[in-house]
Amino acid sequence: MRSPFSLCVGIAIVAVSISIIPAFGHHGWGGNLDEEFQISGTVESGVSLAGPHATMKVRSEGQVWDITLAPPPRTQAAGLKEGVIPVGAQVTIQGHRNRDPKRFEIKTERVIWNNRTFNVYPDRK
Repeated sequence: MRSPFSLCVGIAIVAVSISIIPAFGHHGWGGNLDEEFQISGTVESGVSLAGPHATMKVRSEGQVWDITLAPPPRTQAAGLKEGVIPVGAQVTIQGHRNRDPKRFEIKTERVIWNNRTFNVYPDRK
């Protein structure tokens, strides 16, 4: 039979472990360049609101880029919802490229399509 102390320690370890898991999935700005970055291309995979951040994929100059948007509620508040921009549409992505030049990923501030600007991080200039 386990002592109440060891049971409490076990529960505490599990609680701490579970609470830090979301931090590993969060996409902060530290891994991205400070300079503004922009590409234009074709939507390969439309907006997905699953996960800690909304995402999409864009093909530009033969390369498929991973587009990391704001968290889903913030992305939706900007008017960018699943199905709004069709696959095959031409878009412009503005944000910050990943610091690793081998990773084709952009932490996105704005998506421009069909004369509409979806500003998913309006507080960032």
